[in-house]
Amino acid sequence: MITPLKMKENRVWRLYYGGKLIDEMRKSGNGEDANFPEDWLASVVVADNPDRADKPEKEGLSKIETEDGSELYLKDLIDSDPETYLGKEHIEKFGVNFGVLTKFLDSAERLPIQVHPTKDAAKRLFNSDYGKTESWYILNSRVIDGEEPYILLGFKREVTAEKWKELFDKQDIAEMQEYMHKIVVKPGDVFLITGGTPHAIGSGCMLLEVQEPTDYTISVEKCDMRGTLMPDHLCHMGLGFEKMFECFTYEALSIEELMNRYYLKATTLEDGAKAKKESLITYDDTTCFALNRITVEGEYERKTAGRACCLAVARGSGKFVCGEKEIQIKAGDCLFEPAKTDSYLVKANDSDILEILECMPPQIN
Repeated sequence: MITPLKMKENRVWRLYYGGKLIDEMRKSGNGEDANFPEDWLASVVVADNPDRADKPEKEGLSKIETEDGSELYLKDLIDSDPETYLGKEHIEKFGVNFGVLTKFLDSAERLPIQVHPTKDAAKRLFNSDYGKTESWYILNSRVIDGEEPYILLGFKREVTAEKWKELFDKQDIAEMQEYMHKIVVKPGDVFLITGGTPHAIGSGCMLLEVQEPTDYTISVEKCDMRGTLMPDHLCHMGLGFEKMFECFTYEALSIEELMNRYYLKATTLEDGAKAKKESLITYDDTTCFALNRITVEGEYERKTAGRACCLAVARGSGKFVCGEKEIQIKAGDCLFEPAKTDSYLVKANDSDILEILECMPPQIN
């Protein structure tokens, strides 16, 4: 019987501080903010941290929990039998590539103002089939230094590439922020951030991020939040300080236009006595990925769809019952569900509610 595969924790170094709420969700770790504020879930993507002196060779790649304790990367397993793990139709369209990257992310400070390339820009500038459209599902939040959790998203004032570069050259970060919408967020909010859209996650946000499977991040800030000058590569990703500005889409939107375009609302797919399935992001919103929320109070029959997916447990505890095998799960866990997984039962522990987030790869049809 083919069953979901439980992943090991997979914390990844970033230039900003955070991660405390990930530890608290999992009831593990030291519960302190540090430079490991993200956990990459069912990841087959290597982190782009070339300037980190002690960077592990395969940082970012997820490992599977094995019964004998041996080391096994998810990517190697997929490569060994692509059709079982990804499905024939998926491979015919996307090759042997999962096509999506999912993360837990917790920010103790504002991330740099940044942008990711569209598919067209990624092809032209990075020779990549994937850009980096992404999405944020807010899981938790905290007030830091008296500031409510927030995000910066999109231009609210008209700006040209020349003006944006001028602000970059002067490192006038305060003025850059004045060009962008600042939105206070709360748990349950869902935002879609298309490639080319400037953005920054503010302090106090813990979220699930679902994105295209790349690590192309163009930053317009040369220093981290503590004023330390960062390597040039972390700004321009090898493009140089002129070409990096080709990644931005210079479009001003009102707050109403912005929210209509990027703020998404859940729709119900299934509503039973003991379980509910909702769509948070659909293929109508973006062809790059989809996100569903499954809430279980009791027992739920998981009928698999013949496609690989990443399953992130956002709250609660319970187990997957796969024939004779039981897989214990709790908040913070991640599992990779192969395309040929057989149907199984999801059982929440007594007096507990399970929330499982189903992160789907790109649309086939």
